[in-house]
Amino acid sequence: MNSFGSSSNSPKSFNAYPRGDFDIELGAIKRTRRLRNSPLSPVKMIKSFANRFHYYRKLHPVLVFFIALSFAVSVLIIVSVYESRYWTTRSYEKFNVGSDNYPFAKLKNLVMVAGHSVYTSNSCGKVDKEDSWFLEPYQKHPGQAASFVTHIQEGVEIVAKDDEALLLFSGGETRKDAGPRSEAQSYWSVAESKGWFGKEESVRWRSMTEEHARDSFENLLFSVCRFRELTGTYPHNITVVSYDFKEERFAHLHRSAIGFPESRFFYSGTPSSATSKESALKGEALVRSQFQEDPYGCLGSLWRKKLGRDPFHRTIPYPKGCPEIEGLFRYCGADPYPGPFPWAQSS
Repeated sequence: MNSFGSSSNSPKSFNAYPRGDFDIELGAIKRTRRLRNSPLSPVKMIKSFANRFHYYRKLHPVLVFFIALSFAVSVLIIVSVYESRYWTTRSYEKFNVGSDNYPFAKLKNLVMVAGHSVYTSNSCGKVDKEDSWFLEPYQKHPGQAASFVTHIQEGVEIVAKDDEALLLFSGGETRKDAGPRSEAQSYWSVAESKGWFGKEESVRWRSMTEEHARDSFENLLFSVCRFRELTGTYPHNITVVSYDFKEERFAHLHRSAIGFPESRFFYSGTPSSATSKESALKGEALVRSQFQEDPYGCLGSLWRKKLGRDPFHRTIPYPKGCPEIEGLFRYCGADPYPGPFPWAQSS
């Protein structure tokens, strides 16, 4: 005898009512209502906006065009502002590294020797000969080459007396016929050939180059930025080495243009050759008047001269290494740059 429920002859189960919601009174299956799209459905909103835009575009095509153009310009401005802030922040992060990552973190003072020519001789034994340098017509005077060597030696002597000083030779690849050689590297090589004038052990290891400057203002500004790249800070004191007749240009015009304190700015000028003094003074008076009208050398004749001193179209890396004064590099005007300057607050 089979157990209950296990017999193969037991009746099969069946559904008394169809599956689903069955209305007993009506005797029919209830149909499930489909939910309508939410009134806040993104798809519906987009379609609605598109329809309205299409309607107004037909009704007022010119007005819609200008509205769309204004919207696009606004978006571009917002994106550019945020992009600029982003890259500025990245620049700060990149250069705001520990002091151990800067090769000259302990140095505080800048000594800058402004370059005036490119050394072209294959032999460093003739550094005081005019035919060893690439000279412009106004520079071809007896004793001119020796004056360059005097500048180099003066810079070395000043740094040798200051254990916290960094020596920078400044000057770019300014002469096409001289080849891709910079004024800064020329001066460094001459110092090397002269054994650093007896100060090699003290000075050589803290002597570097700034190889992009195309005029005297860039000699100063670019060297300040280069100092920041190498030390992680801005110079406490600045000493410029050049010709004595350029002191007014450097110590007043250029110094004022970058807002550097007068009490911490020093100038060491050496005389030009005796045969070039008269023409040098006339030329300096002209250039000084140009910088008085155009302190940042970004307009007119000073700008054209600067372009002519970049025959190899070198890309200038600054202010990438000194993001705190990015605005100073972009500024152009007759009035002083409004700042702020990072060295204005330093003691």
